[in-house]
Amino acid sequence: MPTRPTTAIPLAPQIRRFTPTSVVGLAVFCALAIVLAILPYLIPLGQTSQLTTLFIYIVIASAWNLLAGYGGMVSIGQQAYIGLGAYSIVTLVGLAGLNPILSIPIAALVCAIIALPISYLVFRLVGGYFAVGTWVISEILRLTTMRIPAVGAGNGMSIQKAVTQALPDRDLRIAITYWVGLALVALVIVAIVLLVRSKLGLALTAVRDEPIAAATSGVNVVTARRVVFIVAAGLTGAAGAVLAVQTLNVLPTSVYSVNYAAFMIFMVVIGGVGSIEGPIIGAAIFWTLEQFLKDYGPAYLIGLGLLAIVMVLFAPGGIWGLISGKRQANLFPIGYRLDRKAKAEADGATAK
Repeated sequence: MPTRPTTAIPLAPQIRRFTPTSVVGLAVFCALAIVLAILPYLIPLGQTSQLTTLFIYIVIASAWNLLAGYGGMVSIGQQAYIGLGAYSIVTLVGLAGLNPILSIPIAALVCAIIALPISYLVFRLVGGYFAVGTWVISEILRLTTMRIPAVGAGNGMSIQKAVTQALPDRDLRIAITYWVGLALVALVIVAIVLLVRSKLGLALTAVRDEPIAAATSGVNVVTARRVVFIVAAGLTGAAGAVLAVQTLNVLPTSVYSVNYAAFMIFMVVIGGVGSIEGPIIGAAIFWTLEQFLKDYGPAYLIGLGLLAIVMVLFAPGGIWGLISGKRQANLFPIGYRLDRKAKAEADGATAK
């Protein structure tokens, strides 16, 4: 009796989140975090404070990238939340007498809460009008703050006395501020990785690329964008709070300065829009340039602008886009990758 030919059942190709690049990236990230954590014991206090500034830059750049790179909302008014975070510290520490370190998450929460009603205003605008609308909101907050005598009005307010009473040891205060900044960077990176990996992250990608198609597919475009808007505001506000604890003095013309918006855009454009690694690279480059060129005044800012234009024209993917190349490698496991070896084995089994 003739036997019936057997048909090979094709093997399903394996989809992986972790790639060799992401495994190495996570290992480097963890090792670097450990090294940075012990760094205050090894370097002078002045350098420790400068690194705290770098951490603040990484946070605000990552938050802006979350808003624009993943949410598709280009804002030039995120300095509003730097100012709100800083003045929340002024209120909580300088006026209410709370612990400055414990006040930082409260300041972030305040910024997130305030961002909710603001979102209902600016979400009525699109494109360039949205960007200008966020700047208008920032200016309104700045002018309002400058008319509140309790927080120093236009002269600002110092919280040095309140902070030194809570943390009298200057060396320890600088080190703790450094560690808080480092912890905030780690928290921001982990939060963005989890957000991008979630269903909301997929919805954001769809909304950013094709909002109309995403809406017709059942994605709640407004809700997805509002969540990102609020999260970005909270993260930026936390950075503003750390900035206030670091400088011990808050001026409305400084913390609400539109320069911060320009710096965020520069860092993200240079590093790479729409990636987790890009803002980190961009912040490191901007911080390095600032250390060497900030004494040149306007010429320094003009140079930054020209560099950003060159990157947009010749490397729109930023430095990380040049590094990752066509493979679009990620140091963090945020996407799915087809296991090529498993696919080849599956194809071979099917052919047999």
